[in-house]
Amino acid sequence: MTACVLLYEDSPKPQMRRKEFATHGKALETLRSWLSAQKVTHVALESTGVYWKPVWHALESHFKLLLLNPYQVKNMPGKKTDKRDSEWLAELLAHSVVQGSFVPPVETRALRDLTRYRVKLTEEMNRIHNRIHKVLEDGCIKLDTVASHILGVSGRKMIQAIIDGEEQPNRLADHAQGKLREKLPALRLALRGQVTEHHRFLLKELMEDLEFVEKKILRLDQTIVQRVDMNALARLCTIPGVDVITAWTLLAELGSDMRVFPTDKDAASWAGLCPGNNESAGKRLSNRTRKGNRWLRRALCQSAWGASRKKNCFLAAFFQRQKANGGAQKAVVATAHRLLVIAYCMLRDGTEYRELGGDYYDKQQPQKARARLLERLRRLDPQLVLPPVPAAVSPLAASPDSPPSCRPQKKRPPL
Repeated sequence: MTACVLLYEDSPKPQMRRKEFATHGKALETLRSWLSAQKVTHVALESTGVYWKPVWHALESHFKLLLLNPYQVKNMPGKKTDKRDSEWLAELLAHSVVQGSFVPPVETRALRDLTRYRVKLTEEMNRIHNRIHKVLEDGCIKLDTVASHILGVSGRKMIQAIIDGEEQPNRLADHAQGKLREKLPALRLALRGQVTEHHRFLLKELMEDLEFVEKKILRLDQTIVQRVDMNALARLCTIPGVDVITAWTLLAELGSDMRVFPTDKDAASWAGLCPGNNESAGKRLSNRTRKGNRWLRRALCQSAWGASRKKNCFLAAFFQRQKANGGAQKAVVATAHRLLVIAYCMLRDGTEYRELGGDYYDKQQPQKARARLLERLRRLDPQLVLPPVPAAVSPLAASPDSPPSCRPQKKRPPL
């Protein structure tokens, strides 16, 4: 690691002092002592994978740190060396022309590690589920055609019976519970397969892996519950589509202190849930969303799909409105953006979620909504006799000479 210090004295050109350090613990202590001896107060370092974290931890309590995105401070190709990079970062810091990335407090970083690790464990659990399904199909066990979840209570008992050596479909089907017992004839046909010792060995190993991962997820859940802010968690869970896991992700990625983001637009830009800017010569080339926090973006997009299916919900009406204009994929990102704005305002102001209802947009312009619905009825049945659509009667709207301040304005939904 190369460190560079700029010393501004009487001469207009600063004096540069460079020194190279190793990255183990003792060398980082030497780096901290050397920077203190140079009377350094602010330090800028480049974000390179996870290698910046030990340096950050060693200097965090002694200096004002700034973590810089390599994409924003990249040097010219062909002139990139460690020494020149250190000089360039020092000059950028001295002139305050760069903005540091968001690095949450220690407690939030620890919670973030837990939630991200939980995502990886959940993905591994899904992979094991698919492997079990593959082995059952290889043994001609069609359990998924009858049961909605092959690893439910009934499915696990049947798989365990197969591992123990049971081959009779009638005895395997007797392990069914609940509503699955209503499908016993179909279940007996689905469980008539050709299972070998090789299949039993694979199923036993995979079921042990599944139980191991499930226990780890359970321990993680218990640890996260002890560290999360329960008041903020309870308020976030009142948002349609946001469950406990999504609320954990919001608190772990954003934190509970919203002062780090001046506005909700800054939070949406940091998360990568707003249109990107790519304009040249007066032409807008693309508006693709830029890369942001993929963990937060993923959780909010999943919640947006869930909110889009909720009845009598403002977010569901918002999703359908955006879907009609740009398609389902863009509507999901737009709904995820709205979820992030709602969560930001709730965490910033300490308020509760207020449901506006699924008919919010219809109430804003009831005459247009009535005319649109009547027109749909006429298209379905041209012979249907319907009353004429009454014109909107408003003295303000009918008076073209009324001042702009008196004209009816469109109401935007509150955040």
